[in-house]
Amino acid sequence: MIVKKNLMIVAAVILMGVASFAQTKIGFVDSQLILQQLPIAIKAQGDLDALTNKWSAHIDSLSKELQNDYANYQKNAKTYDKTKLESEQKRLVAKQQIIDDYKKAKFGQPNGEIYKKNDEIFGPVKEKIYKAIQDVAKSEGMQFVFDKAGDAILLYGDPTFDVTYKVLDKLKTGK
Repeated sequence: MIVKKNLMIVAAVILMGVASFAQTKIGFVDSQLILQQLPIAIKAQGDLDALTNKWSAHIDSLSKELQNDYANYQKNAKTYDKTKLESEQKRLVAKQQIIDDYKKAKFGQPNGEIYKKNDEIFGPVKEKIYKAIQDVAKSEGMQFVFDKAGDAILLYGDPTFDVTYKVLDKLKTGK
């Protein structure tokens, strides 16, 4: 009798859980699509790309200079005395170290300037997108919104529940 009563309680709890889940409304967005179509995100990406290109061009310039210096070193090494040879070798190693340090400072993980600039430039964009997602979710009565652009966060999504364009409209119109 006690076992039967416990089974009935467990069954009731399961049914309540299923009933409440059946009332749960879920949607999803494609954040990559939003970032590709939202003008402020496009501008932010352009700003970040411009900065990356500037730093890469500087690295290329330093590398080309080092290559020229190394070619000159190889061409003239036979004419150098021991002191001059060691001095030139140290100078070349120091130039290479400068290039390596610059690369690390700009692009090194996780403390490279590119990661800080990414957070600085995209931070306000992401906040605006998250706010729009929250607003759309609330207006649509959704309890959960997933991002289908993420790694295995959403394996399937019925397009009926895709609120990507509603979020984009909210972001573009501000309404």
